[in-house]
Amino acid sequence: MPHPTKVETCVTISEFKKNPSATVARGDGFPVAVLNRNKPDFYCIPAAAWEKILELIEDVELNITADSRQNQAVIGLELDDL
Repeated sequence: MPHPTKVETCVTISEFKKNPSATVARGDGFPVAVLNRNKPDFYCIPAAAWEKILELIEDVELNITADSRQNQAVIGLELDDL
């Protein structure tokens, strides 16, 4: 029974072990599913994609913080007071 993956490119664990860099290249910038016994074992993604994911997560966290503070009272300050 086939297992769904969230990517277009899949390789076997044996292929991955032979040449991990080639596996990353096969994804052409997108994640690659590494299969073990025809089941996705893990996803291999390029460093740039991982960094982008981390940036997006940070943006979401900052938006949550900003949204939670949206209705707080405004405190007036003069620049000289700082």
